[in-house]
Amino acid sequence: MSRGHDHGGTAGDAAGRRRRLAIVLALTSTVLVVEVIGALISGSLALLADAAHMFTDAAGLAIALIAATLSMRPATAKRTWGYRRAEVLGATLQAAALFAVGTYVLIEGVRRLFEPAEIATTPVLVFGAVGLVANVIGIVVLTRGGRSSNVNMRAAFLEVLNDTLGSVAVLLSAVVILLTGWQQADAVASLLIAVLIIPRTIKLLRETISVLLESTPPGLDLDDVRGHLLGVPHVLDVHDLHASQITSELPVLTAHVVVEDSCFQDGHAPQVLDQLQACLAEHFDVSIAHSTFQLESPAHAAHELAAHD
Repeated sequence: MSRGHDHGGTAGDAAGRRRRLAIVLALTSTVLVVEVIGALISGSLALLADAAHMFTDAAGLAIALIAATLSMRPATAKRTWGYRRAEVLGATLQAAALFAVGTYVLIEGVRRLFEPAEIATTPVLVFGAVGLVANVIGIVVLTRGGRSSNVNMRAAFLEVLNDTLGSVAVLLSAVVILLTGWQQADAVASLLIAVLIIPRTIKLLRETISVLLESTPPGLDLDDVRGHLLGVPHVLDVHDLHASQITSELPVLTAHVVVEDSCFQDGHAPQVLDQLQACLAEHFDVSIAHSTFQLESPAHAAHELAAHD
């Protein structure tokens, strides 16, 4: 017995996410070209690192845009959840690529500390400022529609935020070199960019991999859930209790619930089902609107095959 409803979100929400991603992708791609030119002219590792970061982010945003487009496709008999998981896959690919870029920048930055190169500061200042302005615009575009609506949008926001911080580091390094002549400032800025990238991408990877592995949604204690379900009148036992996430904003739960025989005889079973679903949707910090319960009599539960718990 299941609760009928849609799979979360609306076509308007998905279309809005796709539009915002397209705008930010255009901005990022433009800045990428500008920063590559600036890095070649100035010889700045920090600017080149930020350009490499931009390249990865442009690819990541393209993945996010494709994923957001796929997520709008309706569910079918073959794919009952549609392509909702495409957004999680897209976020995973983005995070993995960001981690690779962060590692490269970290290694190259350390090398540049010992082998500093001459940096032309004026081009760095000009191109760094262009990147900063574009990234700030990108942040505004993404936050307007709710950047935390799902992991795909959060991954995109994270990339743009890292780009913004990277642009600030690039500008600061150019100012330091201009005022003091300390060429290692460029390498220090590169290392700062790497430090900003790596921890956040590891956190995002953990979250997306957790969704793909169908782990219990963060913040949901299944023992607590089981206890509350057992507290519903006429419920005798709960087994085969499973909770996971289709996407970061769509937790689901299934369970077999043993109820008194009288529930099937006097027509009380639908009321029990309503109470079970209301308990999940309203009681816990993680609201589960998509729940499926199999109501069973004690006699059925006694001989049911392959019970998991």
